[in-house]
Formats: sequence, structure tokens, C-alpha cells
Amino acid sequence: MNTPDDLSNTTTHPVKEFKFELEKEVQTESGTARLGQIHTAHGTINTPAFVAVGTQATVKSLSPEELETIGTQVIFNNTYHLYLRPGADLIAEFGGAHKFMHWDHPILTDSGGFQVFSLGAGIEHNVGKIANIFPGEEGGVLVNPKKSDFKSGESLVKITEEGVRFKSHIDGSYHNFTPESSIATQRKLGADMILAFDECTSPLHDEAYTAKSAERTHRWAQRSLDYFKANPEIHDYPQALYGIVQGGAFEKVRRHSAEVIGGMDFDAIAIGGNLGKTKEEMHQVISWTVEYLPTHKARHLLGIGEVYDIFEAVERGCDTFDCVSPTRNARNGGLLKRFDDDGTPLKKYRMNIKNARYKDDQRPIDPECDCYTCNHFSRAYLRHLFKADEILGQRLASIHNLRFMANMCEAIRQSLRDDTFAELKKDWLR
Repeated sequence: MNTPDDLSNTTTHPVKEFKFELEKEVQTESGTARLGQIHTAHGTINTPAFVAVGTQATVKSLSPEELETIGTQVIFNNTYHLYLRPGADLIAEFGGAHKFMHWDHPILTDSGGFQVFSLGAGIEHNVGKIANIFPGEEGGVLVNPKKSDFKSGESLVKITEEGVRFKSHIDGSYHNFTPESSIATQRKLGADMILAFDECTSPLHDEAYTAKSAERTHRWAQRSLDYFKANPEIHDYPQALYGIVQGGAFEKVRRHSAEVIGGMDFDAIAIGGNLGKTKEEMHQVISWTVEYLPTHKARHLLGIGEVYDIFEAVERGCDTFDCVSPTRNARNGGLLKRFDDDGTPLKKYRMNIKNARYKDDQRPIDPECDCYTCNHFSRAYLRHLFKADEILGQRLASIHNLRFMANMCEAIRQSLRDDTFAELKKDWLR
């Protein structure tokens, strides 16, 4: 496997402060794409970059050494889940998440704000950030959905001005998250990049609620920032704090939130919350947002990681993106690949390795892929592993899918260097 530029600068080196270096801007049809580097205490992230999700201090089924070989630059840990188990204090005793999980490269942690949605409105509205993020799309939950169309469940959160009360999905116990406690927890976890506490709204929230929620998120952002500055890191390296833009898919609210968060003293900016009922709405939301963000700060798009979405986000000026879909799809037999064997573009860039057509197929997943899986195993063997419910199948599929994402992002970076991004996008999205 060739070594990508992903790992060329990711060895640990001392830095006095977090820094985003904007190397180049490229004008596109829909905005300004950016080529850059994010410098952290645990290495440099070459951007645009995909962030692999390791919710519970692990990318499911893969070792840190495998992730390094794949070309993964940065991992996203989940504050809420690690707070519940094994506990932030325990991880702090190990010297932070890097040492706890044996990952000597950059880590990003969320604030717990996504669980405000997933355990609250996500249950009440029966919409999920991943599977049903665009409920207005054909093939989604519904076209032009209304709250009354969804079977609601019982929310596990209660939101107040002070913060959020969670009912644990593990044992039913109650826990309070505030902007201050979220930052305190993330200080203990020790990620290089941490997020301010916010509320992630639902695609079914109306404009009035979304605007009210955004204003509360702005107040929480200031409290997060104040606590972050008043309480320095507890590990021997710097951390960076990202502010989060909310505002749903409502132009006035989204632009205002971008202006407020973009004007605060955060190290970098994340774009979060409800991004609309369709992908077209998401593209518009991103465009509204980046218009008000400072160019010298890194921009992270939360919860987006499909091939098509990444190209559109890069075109509009986003630098990093996280999503569980590459590894979640892998565990269900969905392998990333651009073309079918006859040259036809694959729908959603995925082949289903469980299909009977691969029963005796001696070829690798993708003859052009340089991953460990494609270099050693046939489609027939992978199909056998999935049909036999063997864990190795999920591991090998995850290796391939993350390598696919790393290779794609490297191709995007190279196209920005060469001023060929428009051609690359046209080729990939045809």
C-alpha cells in the first residue's frame, strides 16, 4: 500500500498552540474550496480530510495500527458515551484518550450536543441524523414530512437554560450536562479539538423553535468559551475549542448564528444541526453559513460523510467532515466502489457483497484499490464471511471503506493543488 500524504506529517511533535494554515483557495461554481493543514499536538491534518468516527474510543473492529496504515488522520470520539463509560476521570488517569486508546494522532470530541437531538427530538420525531437526515428525499422517511406523520417516542432529555438532563440509555440513570461540565469532561478526555455545548435541532422543528434554540446555543457557546479559558488543559498539550453554528435550514436564523459564532473567540468553527430535508437544502445551508465565517479558522461539517456530500461541501469551503456511514455500511456488507464491473457508476458508490453474484467471484472488491483487503482477499471469501456472520468480514470491509475515503480525500487535495478540482468532481459525480 502506498503511503499517502495523510501520514507524512502526523508524528507527534510539540506545538505551543493549535493552528490552521490555509495553503490555497480555489474558486468553484458554488464557493471557495480550501487546501490547508490543521496543526495539533498529535500531528498535522492535511485538509480536506475525512474524520473516522470512533464513538467509544475505538473505530469499531479496527486497531490503531490498522487505521494508521489505512491513512486515517484523525478520529472522532463521543463525549457523552465516554462520560457514561468508562468515565472521563478514568480516561484522565491514563493521560487522556490518546494514551487510553493507543492512538498517537489527532482526536476530536463532540460536546454531547448531538445526544440532545438523538435522545430527544430524534426519538420524538423518529428521525435519525444518519439514516433519515434528509426526510424529504425520495427513498427517505417521507416527502415533505410533518410532525404528525411520525410516530413519536419518549424523549430521554430535558432542555433548560442551564443545560440538559439526560436519562442514560444504558441503565436509566439521570445525568446533567451544562456548557461548563461538557468542557470539563472534554478537558479530561484530552482531545486535540473539542466542541462547545449546543443543541442539535431536528428537521421537523419549526423556525420559531429553531431560532429560540439557536439563541440558547449562542449563550451556551459563550459559557463554554468562558469556562475553556478559565480552566486550562489538564494534560501536557494544548486543546482547541470549536464553536458550533446552528439555525437549521432557515436562512435568517442560520446566517445570524454563523455571524454570532464566527465573531466569537473560538479557535475553529463547526457547522452542525439540522441541514434541511434534502441534499439541495444542505448545500444551501452550507453556503449561507460559510459566508459569515472567518477564512483563517478551520471549518468542520458535523455528521456528513457520503461521497457526493463531501465533494459539495469541499466546493463550498469546508475542511473536515465526520460520519459513521463508511464503517456502518461496511459492517452491513456495503463496500465503497465507484463503478460496477461493466463500468456503470454504482448507486451511492456501494456494492452489496452479500449478493449471490459474488459467490464464486475471485476478484478483489476493487482491482484499483491498494488496501490490505483488496490486496489479499476475493469477493467470494468476503461474501462467505458475511453469510457466515464472521467478524473478520466486518473488519476487512471497514479497512476497505476507510481506505476508499482516505484515497478520495487525497485525490481531492491533489486536484486543489493542481487546479483540477472541477474536473475531478465531474468525473466522480457523473
